[in-house]
Amino acid sequence: MNEAMQLLGFGEGGWGPALLSGTWVTLQISIGAFIVGILIGLLTALAKLYGNPFCQSFARGYTTICRAVPELLLILLFFYGGSSLLNMLLDYLGYGYVEIAGLPVAIIVLGLVQGAYASEIFRGSILAVHSGQAEAGSAYGMNQRKVFFRITLPIMAPHALAGLSNLWVNLIKDSALISVIGTNELLYTAKQAGGSTREYLLFFVSVAVIYYLITLISSYLLRKLEIHLRRWQPKH
Repeated sequence: MNEAMQLLGFGEGGWGPALLSGTWVTLQISIGAFIVGILIGLLTALAKLYGNPFCQSFARGYTTICRAVPELLLILLFFYGGSSLLNMLLDYLGYGYVEIAGLPVAIIVLGLVQGAYASEIFRGSILAVHSGQAEAGSAYGMNQRKVFFRITLPIMAPHALAGLSNLWVNLIKDSALISVIGTNELLYTAKQAGGSTREYLLFFVSVAVIYYLITLISSYLLRKLEIHLRRWQPKH
């Protein structure tokens, strides 16, 4: 037990600082990708509902591809394929080789994938808003933009939050996929620690506990947010 505490501690030979740093990287990836996913998902949902035929087809195609192709494969394609294409372009322009960092790639790729799922959540939530609400806003002289931000968005937000909460929990777990490109997130750090000390079980169980705590705290905060957003709605 003492040896385990020393390995997980912050003293000499302890992996505590590395695990803490890995946890911070995991949170950066998850939060960044979640924000990107929400923005892309909302724009994609609006394109599906109100866009012209080209925008609708593009939005549906994007959603289908991101939901069909495994996230791990997308990460590898964006990281290695994107790196090769970028350096080919730089070489053509006369510039030197550039090393692409794993963190922004992780945020972009996971954000794109989450955006595809979020778009369906937003689309369903928008359709759940009664058309009479928007018509009433238009009757008061609001343009389409004001109707969306002042009427549709506040009404749809509580409905969308439940689905977005599930996406957030999945995103925390999916951030572990970034370990394949060498980004020092939580799981990659645990692998390093296990390889260095041969105590794989200790570090993997510890990381599982950290993921569980992050999910537990997130679920609590999101539940509080949902209650806050629903405070003005009638109780059934």
